[in-house]
Amino acid sequence: MRLTKQEHACFIVEEDGQKLVIDPGSYTTPLLGVDGVIAVVITHEHADHWTPDQLKAILDHNQDVAIYGPPGVVAAVGDDFTVHAVHEGDEVTVGPFTLKFFGSKHAVIHSSIPVIDNTGVLINDRIYYAGDSFTIPPVKVDTLAVPAGAPWLKISEVIDYVAAVKPTRSFPTHEMVLSVAGRKLSDARIGQATELGGGTYHPLEPGDTLEL
Repeated sequence: MRLTKQEHACFIVEEDGQKLVIDPGSYTTPLLGVDGVIAVVITHEHADHWTPDQLKAILDHNQDVAIYGPPGVVAAVGDDFTVHAVHEGDEVTVGPFTLKFFGSKHAVIHSSIPVIDNTGVLINDRIYYAGDSFTIPPVKVDTLAVPAGAPWLKISEVIDYVAAVKPTRSFPTHEMVLSVAGRKLSDARIGQATELGGGTYHPLEPGDTLEL
């Protein structure tokens, strides 16, 4: 299984020549000409995690793509695309991918901002991404996608999250809101937290891959 990092919250997982796209949003270079896609997971409705243009680019190049997201995503997308609603505790198999969903709400940004639906996803019992939350699944996590920067987090929370999950390996997501200096700081802290738990940190840049 191969994981390819894209900008911000987006990454692509490939197994047996088929691809799963996670959170293709507005801070990610348009996914034009990406073939072999059979499914997309959108963790929540914010534009940095999905856009109509990104979905259209994927669907224009691939047939019969299944799209999954929490009820808030279904409502936000409306009639433009078909999104299958998933909830905490659901399990879906599509092609070579088994998807298990955890959590139900976005992390609190501020008391004045409504808390929206959000789902975390565990892919083939190997890769876990919580979307915009610190939801911890009740299973051992092999590879953890760690948020590096966001309006809803501070680095101490990220460190505590990585320490609690204790992944075998980790890599950064949600990094496009950071300066170069901020990214270096987050990489150092996430790396240290991962290593203290016995894991390995991979500071992936867009286009970098992990073979799992």
